[in-house]
Amino acid sequence: MTLAGWWTQRVPLRSETLRELTNEPVPNHLKAWWWCLGGTPAYLFVVQVVTGILLAFYYRPDPASAWESVGYITHEARFGWFLRGLHKWSATLMIAAVVLHQMRVYFSGAYRAPRELNWLVGMCLLVCTLVLGFTGYALVYEQLSYWGATVGANITDSVPLLGGTLKRMLLGGELYNERTLSRFFVLHAAVLPALMVLLLIVHVTLIRLQGVTEFQFAGDAGQAPKHFDFFPDHLLTELGIGLVLMILLSVLATCLPPEMGPRADPLVTPAVIKPEWFFYVTFRWLKLFAGTFAVLSMGLIVFVMFAWPFIDAWIRRRWPASEFSVWLGILGVLAIVGLTVWEAAVAH
Repeated sequence: MTLAGWWTQRVPLRSETLRELTNEPVPNHLKAWWWCLGGTPAYLFVVQVVTGILLAFYYRPDPASAWESVGYITHEARFGWFLRGLHKWSATLMIAAVVLHQMRVYFSGAYRAPRELNWLVGMCLLVCTLVLGFTGYALVYEQLSYWGATVGANITDSVPLLGGTLKRMLLGGELYNERTLSRFFVLHAAVLPALMVLLLIVHVTLIRLQGVTEFQFAGDAGQAPKHFDFFPDHLLTELGIGLVLMILLSVLATCLPPEMGPRADPLVTPAVIKPEWFFYVTFRWLKLFAGTFAVLSMGLIVFVMFAWPFIDAWIRRRWPASEFSVWLGILGVLAIVGLTVWEAAVAH
């Protein structure tokens, strides 16, 4: 008996059946990479998981040895510097890809009925991605990461009603203590990845059930919608994007490897506390509007982002020709870019 025959007897799934299950028609516009940005963060998430597992073999989530373990990975472990670089840069690109994907969905109106629930899932994935970046930054136990985590916990404490409880859950007490780092590690390495896997399953399931949004472009009037097969055509597109990303990650990890800052010192407060780039907007906002108002206003903005499909539906029922969502989106993008550049330009 051949190997193929042996396998077919035990796994009765023929190639024709597999093709029928996977070979759904895909809208023709997904041939362009900027229309299929959803696969990019998924690929980068896999890189995060693989490199994170390898780094976890050496990392010790304890204030007495965390910084030293990261130093061992960076300077002594074979290819440790490269793995750490892949992990850092895949996180950076993943955050950028999720943001760009949400922007693409927003400006193309792909969040509208019947896809409101998938927008909510996408927003949850965005929040999880940002929290992953925050907790990963804190694990290095450098001076800036320690105080960044402390500032983040204090901001959480400003949230009405639940703030104090959330802060104590995050820190394991009122202040950063010997239990805090292990909590960040559990969140970063277990809770958030598991939650993201569940959200991705729901996200992909909804896409399969509802299909991909079909768009009409200039010159398509009167023409039947064009499609191509998921397998192998779209799969090859995604594999090509993955290959480009792997090359880009390798170049970034080699040419711009992560460095080691000073070890965290709870007794010495840095003159300037610098967050990671994806929190520049939040940091600048907090500087502009200090106190509870800044936290409440940010909470309101996040709430509006989650609820936007329903707000937009209400607006469109009353003004069908309104382009309010487009102009609001442009204003939001300009604000994000402006606040990010502003915070990046100030002396740190």
